[in-house]
Formats: sequence, C-alpha cells, structure tokens
Amino acid sequence: MTAVAHPFGMGETMSQRFQGKTAIVTGASRGIGLAIAERLVAEGAKVVITARKKEALDEAVASMGGAEHALGVAGKADDVEHQAETVRQAIEIFGSADMLVNNAGVNPAYGPIVELDLAAARKTVEVNCIAALSWVQHVHRAWMKDHGGAVVNVSSVAGIRPAPGIGFYGASKAMLISITELLAVELGPDIRVNAVAPAVVKTKFATALYEGREEQVAAQYPLKRLGVPEDIGSVVAFLLSQDAAWMTGETVLVDGGVSLTAAVE
Repeated sequence: MTAVAHPFGMGETMSQRFQGKTAIVTGASRGIGLAIAERLVAEGAKVVITARKKEALDEAVASMGGAEHALGVAGKADDVEHQAETVRQAIEIFGSADMLVNNAGVNPAYGPIVELDLAAARKTVEVNCIAALSWVQHVHRAWMKDHGGAVVNVSSVAGIRPAPGIGFYGASKAMLISITELLAVELGPDIRVNAVAPAVVKTKFATALYEGREEQVAAQYPLKRLGVPEDIGSVVAFLLSQDAAWMTGETVLVDGGVSLTAAVE
C-alpha cells in the first residue's frame, strides 16, 4: 500500500485507505471543513467541497492539488437545489458519493436564549439540523441506498452540555446528535452514521470564544490548548474509515478533555 507524506508536518506517513472513494464535505472552504477535506484527500479520496463563496472554494481546491483531487460547488448549505446539484456532480465527475460530512453550520446569535431573536433561532435549526438531514436524504437516494456509505455530522460539545452564550447553537447541535442516532438505526447495516463533538477549535467561526483570552480559555482544558482543525479532521477520517466499521450512532468528543471540567467556554 502506497503511503504519502503527512500534510500536517507530523513526520508520519499516511495510508491510502480512501482510494477509489468520494466524499462530500459541506462548509469546507476553510477551518474544520477544509481540514477534513485535506485529510481525506491525503488518504486517497476524491473530495467535493461546498461553501457560499466560489473564490474561497477555488483556493481550497488548489491547496488540495486541483481538479484531479477536489471539486468546489458554491451554494448555501440549506438550499435543496444546491444539495442535489452537488451530489449529482460528485457522482458524475468522480464516480460515487461514498462519504458525507455535514460540517456547515451557523451561529447567528450570542447571548441568553431568553432574549434570542426567533428568526435567528429558526435559521440556526434550518442550517444546522434540517439541512444536514436533507444532505443525507440526497446522498442516500442518489448513491448510498444501493452502494452503502458513511456519514459524519459535526456537532459540538455545546450539544452535550450547556454552553452559556451559545446556548441555542448548542441546542441545535443536540438535535443533530439525535438525528445522527436515528439515522444510524434506520440506515444500518450498509450505511454508518456517526458524529463528532468538538470543543473550541481555533477557526474564524469560533474566534469570539477565545480571541484576546486564548491562554485563559485553554487553561480550563486538561490538555492545556485549544483545538486546531486538524484535530477534528483526523477523527472524522477515522469514523469514515473501515477502522470504525463497528461504530454507528456514536458521538465522539474531541475536546481536549474540557468536558471533564466545570465549564465550557
């Protein structure tokens, strides 16, 4: 089996366990989504990534080696026509849609939920939960129903325990965990559905949770650092692989141990 240099400078080699497979990763022009896509490409997959801005997608595709390895499809994660077109292109261009990572998410509000704008609440559920389910439905109909596959939903530690300030975001991620478990029951044995629940990862999306006080926030973590996108990419790759062949309906905490402490920030 051919090995390639680890793209994250860890001095390791990497297997080609996804050779001949195609993954769709939503919300993947940067941050966690891009790190997941990069990891899958490094292990042999073809990857279709989505985001709203074409320019950012073009840059991400180029960083992964260009059209031979990746394809960007611009659109809104909760647009059903965009979902259908993305799945169609994955199958037409790369030949399959074996893996799906629901990473796209929004958190349009910060503060106590008793004061939450309900329009923001509805948008949060629409993108973080309903769109994720819709992506699964599209991939299921177009490919996985007949060929099997694996799905990973990106939840959050805030979906497992209260996280003041981002409470409704957390509530939507708790719903995503429930959807993950329901899909695992319904779609087995040929399709596995799991989730990851990161704590604070150093991305543009999470900047408000640590900017200007990173050392203070990291001090609450037993591992004494915040996450980086590659920390999530490696776990998602594991869950999508046959190394996790007897896992479904699980939510894996990837949180530096912070869920063992008193607070989530």
